[in-house]
Amino acid sequence: MKNKQLRLRMSDRRFSRLQKYAAYADKTMTQVIDELIDSLPNIENGDSSSTPRPVKPMV
Repeated sequence: MKNKQLRLRMSDRRFSRLQKYAAYADKTMTQVIDELIDSLPNIENGDSSSTPRPVKPMV
């Protein structure tokens, strides 16, 4: 498997949250992001069986 590199911008708040979660879960930030990406539904096969994320209700 050839690895690709991704450079992205995020707020300090999100970076800190990712960093803290990774330390809490004893994982690297890359592992956390990989797992989040792997949890996305596979739209190529029309698979929407992944657990949906809650939608914020409009008030």
